[in-house]
Amino acid sequence: MTMHRTSGDTSAETPLIDSHVHFWNPRHLTYPWLSGIPALDRQRSPSDLLNDLPETVEAVFVEAGRTPDQAGQEVEWARGLARTRPWIRGAVAHVSLDDSAEAPEAIRRYASDPFVVGVRHNIQDELPGFTTGLDFRAGVRLLGEAGLPFDACVREGQLGELADLAVVCPQTLIVLDHVGKPSVPDPDPSWRPALRRLARQDNVVCKLSGLATESTPGTAATALIAVLREALEVFGPGRCLYGGDWPVMTLATTYGAWLELVRTAIADLPASDRDAVLRTNAVSTYRLHRSHGPAAVSDEAVRPPEAKESA
Repeated sequence: MTMHRTSGDTSAETPLIDSHVHFWNPRHLTYPWLSGIPALDRQRSPSDLLNDLPETVEAVFVEAGRTPDQAGQEVEWARGLARTRPWIRGAVAHVSLDDSAEAPEAIRRYASDPFVVGVRHNIQDELPGFTTGLDFRAGVRLLGEAGLPFDACVREGQLGELADLAVVCPQTLIVLDHVGKPSVPDPDPSWRPALRRLARQDNVVCKLSGLATESTPGTAATALIAVLREALEVFGPGRCLYGGDWPVMTLATTYGAWLELVRTAIADLPASDRDAVLRTNAVSTYRLHRSHGPAAVSDEAVRPPEAKESA
């Protein structure tokens, strides 16, 4: 695979860090949601990602919606991938945060596991009011006590609930996935004011990811760039992280095209801010300076291997 850098890159020495990638193997774990999306319903491995990359990238693996009972197996599977692929910098693991019997122990375990850099309970399909549940909120607070960020995958109509959650869980760093999934080019009227209210909470950061798959087919690139710039405006570049959402993104775009959109959105920022969005904010959010055991990684650039790999 040929590696190259575009003129908008901020560093010739260090790769960007993609804060949001998925891998899955339906022969190993069960992913109920994949049956409804035939284009994605097959193994997606680190080798597949490498084939799609236009340049050197390091990545954070994010849980991929396997059945809740297989969450621990998913972490161990991802850890196995990272042992021979040190550019996989860590994993955001699933925890059923509303399960008062299981969540505390899972959080304690992951807090002492350097490979686990965050937790996600995907709430985009939960009923309205889910985030107000006492057990769920207790789980989110425990993440803050444990020093683990909470990845929040919500739909645009849930941003108001997420803002309320951020207020009552001020010690927990909340990572908003996919800018809250606005429908582009015509977001729900509630999305914009709710995004601004959420951004007023200083314990929230935002991933610049996932917008292409939420857009109407044929949407102009300028509309996507406008949403990215709005997120950058309300959160500031110090609280925005680049994310590819690979391979879900392949339903709507290519890796290179999405990366170019993000680089266009940040092109007018100072070099230090561009580097923050593309790299250093992910390091600080997910504490990527920590070793993750057998596949220990330093902050030095790691070039993904170009040879084919088996997952």
